[in-house]
Amino acid sequence: MNKFFISFLSAAGLMAIQTAASAQVVLTVSSWLGPSHTLSQTQVKWCDDVTTATSARVKCNILPKPVVAPPATFDAVRDGLVDVSYSVHGYTPGRYVSTQLVELPFMGDSAEATSVAYQRIYDRSLAKLGEHKGLKVLAVFTHGPGIVYNSKRPINSLADMQGLKFRVGGGIVNEVGKAMGVNVTLKPAPESYELMSSGVMDGVFFPAESIESFKLEKLVRYKTTFPGGLYNTSFAFVMNEGTWNKIAKADQDAIARLSGEAVARQFGRGWDAADRRGNAFMQSSGVVSTSAPKAFVDEVKAKTSALEAKWISDAKAKGLANPEQVIKDYRAEIAKQ
Repeated sequence: MNKFFISFLSAAGLMAIQTAASAQVVLTVSSWLGPSHTLSQTQVKWCDDVTTATSARVKCNILPKPVVAPPATFDAVRDGLVDVSYSVHGYTPGRYVSTQLVELPFMGDSAEATSVAYQRIYDRSLAKLGEHKGLKVLAVFTHGPGIVYNSKRPINSLADMQGLKFRVGGGIVNEVGKAMGVNVTLKPAPESYELMSSGVMDGVFFPAESIESFKLEKLVRYKTTFPGGLYNTSFAFVMNEGTWNKIAKADQDAIARLSGEAVARQFGRGWDAADRRGNAFMQSSGVVSTSAPKAFVDEVKAKTSALEAKWISDAKAKGLANPEQVIKDYRAEIAKQ
């Protein structure tokens, strides 16, 4: 075998290795919640499943800490600072309208049910509005039913909430608080401990898992629950659109099968399990629990009833056809779960 032919084979082999290497896509993945949080764990599982499904042609590099504060996460993914993450739509007020549908009061007691229903309605009706420009939406989902917590007194009526200051997460929950005549301030969830421990806030609106997650059990003394939840928060799990376009079609198809409803269900199911643990943890920590009396629920419904009509109007202005039917469809999908 002559030297030229050997050199040719060597070069060809090197090119093949380089081609194989360039075919691999490594996704930089960020989380602004700790590694033990259910959302971080679900994201890790999705990464593991993607690695397996693509025979490691697509794999994840999970960063040890977030690259930006929670409200800037969607922009960080869009701008390529990271490839994959999740965040709360309400952290950027005014940007997302259609997603506020799932945050309306009294929608559901299970994050799995509301998340699966949300994904189905998003695919069917909301995605076409294009509110996530620059992002590949891998899934949408919600947390569990929203609860009112505080450090001062049991809350059995709107009158009991007067004079108290609450941290909320933005979106419709902010409007729910205002409609109830409550002093609410939009702040990211990780700031809750500092806000309460310093006395800046007297309480928080959160799902059950969050008291343990953010170490609030020594600050929160009372909680009030509502049937169907006072609200549910809307999340999206997203990838940089340019990164998505670099992935081979066969691997895109494999990732798509692991995303959408499949991972929305995982996010929701994980949150339901975390809520159950959270409720048990609060009970053992001595947090006093109150179920909102019917009169209180009726008060809240009367105060917040206009929010649905406002969402319908805003969604129409965004170009959503027949938002009244979309609400009915969402409730029907929840009921199926």
